[in-house]
Parts: sequence; C-alpha cells; structure tokens
Amino acid sequence: MKVERRAFLAGVGVFGAAVCLPQRTKAAQEPAKTFAEAVPVIAAVQRHMFPKGGKLPDADTMHMNRFLIETVAHPTYDRDIRAFIIDGAKELMLRENGKLLGYNHGAMEAALRRYEATDYGSNWLSRIMILSLEALLGDPVYGSNVGEAGWRTVQSFGGQPRPKTRYIQL
Repeated sequence: MKVERRAFLAGVGVFGAAVCLPQRTKAAQEPAKTFAEAVPVIAAVQRHMFPKGGKLPDADTMHMNRFLIETVAHPTYDRDIRAFIIDGAKELMLRENGKLLGYNHGAMEAALRRYEATDYGSNWLSRIMILSLEALLGDPVYGSNVGEAGWRTVQSFGGQPRPKTRYIQL
C-alpha cells in the first residue's frame, strides 16, 4: 500500500498534536455551565499574579479580569481556548475543594504551585498569564492598561497607528 507523503505528514501532525495536548483530569471532563463560575477564580489568580504594591500595576487597577472576560467571550475568540479557560478554572476549584477563593497569599501560592506541577494546570496558568499581560500592555482602547500605566512601567509605548475601536465589528 502506497501512502502519499502529504497524507503521511498530515497524519503524523495530527497524532503529534493529540499527544502534546494537555489531558484534563476526570473532575474537569464536564465543561463549566457558564463563564460566570470561572470569573471569580480567574480574578483571584490574576490578583495573585499581579498584586497591589508590586513592581507592575495590579490586576484590579488595570482591569485585567474585565479585559480577559471581554476578550475570551468575544465571538471571534477561539471556542476551544475559551472552553479550556473555563474548564481550567473549574478544575482548579475542584482540586482545592472549593476553598480557593478564601485562601490567604501563602495558601494561594501553594495551590497555584500544585496546579502548575500538572501539565493541564501549567498550560492553564500560562494562558491566564498571557491574557493578563495582554491586558497590562495592550492599547488602552481595549479597556485595560489604564492611563497607559503598563507601558510607563516597562518604559515602552504602544504601536502606531493605534487602534480606534475595541474590536472588529461583526
């Protein structure tokens, strides 16, 4: 049986991607009902990553959670990544027996380090960090980087030309 090179490479690519995808634990197999249940978890994680009094502007001042929600909920955002973000928050809460939101700084750090030690958790925390940095360093037109504080902190500025509207109108 002769296999075309293109078909072989496509098959290897699909198999390789499937092997590299993070595996969800049994607790996260059922997707979260709504984004709403993930929001407080994500906000708590962002506050921990970007606390008040740190070298970078804090998550609340920069409206990082609102930016993340609006970005991920936008119809053009990848639905699989959206599901991953929601399910990852649910998974983290389940791993911590629903107690995560009441944790002090030390307990939150320990919980996030435990989650980071898993492939799924490490990928989820990376995604939250990426979206939070986008909020911190993106153009203020998107509702974050308030007063260009993120840019000033890293001694940078936005690209030119700057966007005039938040998102592409559908």
